[in-house]
Amino acid sequence: MAKAPKTEAKTEAKATVTVRQIASPIRRKDDQRQTLAGLGLNKVGRERTLEDTPSVRGMIAKVAHMIEVVE
Repeated sequence: MAKAPKTEAKTEAKATVTVRQIASPIRRKDDQRQTLAGLGLNKVGRERTLEDTPSVRGMIAKVAHMIEVVE
């Protein structure tokens, strides 16, 4: 029985955005704290590279005063 030829998985480069936390969530509303956690940020100075989707962009906009987008 002959083996079927392997098909290479097509991996497309997805757009990403890198964000850095520049402010503390202390004395912020709970939903802003949860948004930071959803972005994977929990300490000032931490960076995360995330997939650039509309939902991530909305989360960035919600806590824009506590994070910066790293170019």
